[in-house]
Amino acid sequence: MATLTFGLLGNNVILLVSLASMLQCVSADGKTLVLLDNLNIRDTHSIFFRSLADRGFDLTFKTADDPSLSLIKYGQFLYDHLIIFSPSVEDFGGNINVETITSFIDGGGNVLVAASSDIGDPLRELGSECGIEFDEEKTAVIDHHNYDVSDPGEHTLIVADPENLLKAPTIVGKPTNKPILFKGVGMVADPDNPLVLDILTGSSTSYSFFPDRPISQYPHAVGKNTLLIAGLQARNNARVVFSGSLHFFSDAFFNSAVQKATPGSQRHEQTGNMELAEALSRWVFKEAGVLRVGAVTHHPVGETTPPAAYTVTDLVEYSIVIEMLSEGRWVPFDGDDIQLEFVRIDPFVRTYLKKNGGKYSVKFKLPDVYGVFQFKVDYNRLGYTHLYSSTQVSVRPLQHTQYERFIPSAYPYYASVFSMMAGLFVFSVVFLHMKEKEKSD
Repeated sequence: MATLTFGLLGNNVILLVSLASMLQCVSADGKTLVLLDNLNIRDTHSIFFRSLADRGFDLTFKTADDPSLSLIKYGQFLYDHLIIFSPSVEDFGGNINVETITSFIDGGGNVLVAASSDIGDPLRELGSECGIEFDEEKTAVIDHHNYDVSDPGEHTLIVADPENLLKAPTIVGKPTNKPILFKGVGMVADPDNPLVLDILTGSSTSYSFFPDRPISQYPHAVGKNTLLIAGLQARNNARVVFSGSLHFFSDAFFNSAVQKATPGSQRHEQTGNMELAEALSRWVFKEAGVLRVGAVTHHPVGETTPPAAYTVTDLVEYSIVIEMLSEGRWVPFDGDDIQLEFVRIDPFVRTYLKKNGGKYSVKFKLPDVYGVFQFKVDYNRLGYTHLYSSTQVSVRPLQHTQYERFIPSAYPYYASVFSMMAGLFVFSVVFLHMKEKEKSD
């Protein structure tokens, strides 16, 4: 009986350990709310949603006007991520509105938005909050030189070259030669917002206007300023991606062949939409480009523990462990541009960290200035979360027993002192023993 009990307990422990390891490997275990114009979109975009489910996302599908919608309950977010595939919604249902979604982003939530030419006011307002301005309803991106052969005649079925993608593999994935198929509304970025990312731009011949009207005024977006896909990484590392095309994520665009209508253009059996959509979803839902700080150590060279206070001009060794999330596991980050600053008010020392095994380290000499300093690593690179580490230390002046007894530069002064003492001694001897001759009558 005891043997049987022990065997059952052992099997349970093994099962729990296996489950724990499986959960550890799955990074995309956040709950995700998917808002749709209608539930048919779940079928027309099934490949994209299936890829999310296969990566471990818990998807909850609801129509955008569902009266039971809620993002926050009792001050807590009910979901980790939000997907809005409802471009034509005029009013969100339940307790969701633009202000709620903005608060969700401010709280660290990630949002993926897909619009279309039938865009409603809520998505336009949400874009404005994030530094993105959508064109008017019923407008579309038009390009008379880069449209697909299957375009019905409006030249709105755009073939975007992969060269127009942002040069950031962390966001858009590995480079491919497959063009992107796009049909939707154009966007422009707020020039005063440095956080907006131009992920996919139109060509120099593209513009945004009403397809069925003659151009009577300057278009909303022209040339490279026309954004097809844009992104945002907020200062709290929350991520948002705006796509001007809901069709971009559809099964039809994933599996479609693509060829520009210009004579002699190459035909591709499949678009690059699937690879780009997967890369964007990995980035926006923080499966890629996520960094964290591990152990941070500092001590004088030759010792192993930090002192209560450093002394000016000490030789110090600093090391930091930086990890990156890759396929659900934290692995050492490989970078050659990480800098360390030794800061009081302004940096007194700025130097590159060198990779040493699984950590980054550097040895440097403290400045001849005392006060309260910080070892600071502030790493902010395109596509990665903002990495910040600050460690405060004190630096004191030399104690009276630590100064040099004889300074070489003072040797002339030492010589002058001893020469004066010798001269005084000779003068005293001569003065005391000198006897004046008596004057004769």
